[in-house]
Formats: sequence, C-alpha cells, structure tokens
Amino acid sequence: MTQSFKAVAVSSVEEYLRALQESGLDGLPEAVALPRVAFAAPQAVAIPLDGAVAGEAHHDHKHESLEKIRKSLGDCQRCKLSKGRQNLVFGAGNPQARLVFVGEGPGADEDRQGEPFVGEAGQVLNRIITAMGLKREEVYICNVVKCRPPGNRDPEADEIAACTPFLLRQLQSIHPEAIVALGRFAAQTLLGTKEPISRLRGKFHDYHGVPVMPTYHPSYLLRNRADSGPFWEVWEDMTQILRFLKLPVPEKTRKK
Repeated sequence: MTQSFKAVAVSSVEEYLRALQESGLDGLPEAVALPRVAFAAPQAVAIPLDGAVAGEAHHDHKHESLEKIRKSLGDCQRCKLSKGRQNLVFGAGNPQARLVFVGEGPGADEDRQGEPFVGEAGQVLNRIITAMGLKREEVYICNVVKCRPPGNRDPEADEIAACTPFLLRQLQSIHPEAIVALGRFAAQTLLGTKEPISRLRGKFHDYHGVPVMPTYHPSYLLRNRADSGPFWEVWEDMTQILRFLKLPVPEKTRKK
C-alpha cells in the first residue's frame, strides 16, 4: 500500500465519520477504530456500502436520502477546491437508479450550471446512455469530487479524501445494481488501485458486492475522436452492463 493511498484512506474515513455526525446521526462513539483498508485490485476501499465502519454503532444508512446528504454537504469548505468554484456539483438523476455513472470531477460547464456532465463530455455520455436504450433520467450521474479543479487539472489526494465520504453516502442511498466508473480517477478511487484504466476496463470489479465496470471517460473519447477504437471498447463495456442488468443489447454495426 502506498503512503498516498494510506493518507487518502485515513482521511476518507475520518471525513466520513464527521459527515455522519453532521447529518445528525446519534450513537457514534467518541473513539472510533479505523478499519483495515485493502487496496489491491479489484478490492475496493474497505468502507462497506451499508455504512458499517469498525467501532460504529449499527444504523441503517442506506435509506439516507440524497436530499439529506446534499444538505449535510452544505456550502462545503472541506478542501481548497471550494475557493475557486461557482457551483457545487452534487449529482443528478434517478435516486433509485439501477445504474450509476461516476466521473472524476466537474468541468467548466458543470461548474457554471451545477449539474454533472452537461458540457461536451456530457453530450458524449448522453449518446452512450441513449445507445444503451436508456434515458439520462433513468440513471444517476455524479463525480468523485464535487467542485471543479482549477484548469480541469487532476483531483489531488486531499481533495478526493474530502469528497469521497459523500460519494460513498450517495452510493449507499441509491444502492445501485451496477456502477460505471468513467475514467482513471473514478475507477482508482472506487477500487483502491493504481492500475491504469486500460487494464481495468473490459471486466467487472467488485465494490462491496456491487459490480463496477471501469471504462474510458467521455473526454478521452473526445480527445481521440479520430480513432473509433476507444468508442467501440466503451460500447463493449456497456454491453456487459446491459447483459448483467438483463436489459436488451441494441445491435450496433461497426463501420469499415
């Protein structure tokens, strides 16, 4: 386990417990034993999807509403990203979605509108969702970090650590049947690994019993629009999702 991952793990658990306290949860002990965290792929960060943390009194957190989580997030100042944002981008879609898409962080359009994936990359994601025979309103879309990193740079470890507890609570609330991790940071955060997305994609990984399919981020497809290969790899990943959910797989013909 790398030192950076250890730091993210400890910070994430501490922030998670603080967030639970802020939400009004009773019964948390004063001293909480931090759980052992396994980072070897495909294992996920060891914060269970049902909200159980070592030393924590038992409560049923998976029915915590998204509205309540958003309220506890408030006008978040937990990391330096808050200083440059226009809008916090919490998430959007069906609170009971069978499928959740998790990206890495908001871009300029998302920061302006306060909604995830509404810019060019969002249009690509919309086309992917439509190609799957689904509607955007049927799924849920969110990001690992809720504020735009300056210049769309990669999220940093402390920023991920501050936001991850709220992502975990979102996933607990929705309790989806499957998750699509869009790009390297989303996949690495959920799965607790440093493996590149090219090695992670194409197969399911486990996130506390929920299958996770890592795939390329829509912005990567935009940057490589002259090459149809990555688009077809993403489609292969989505067909696996559809089959897992027992949904029809629309036929697509690759142009030669």
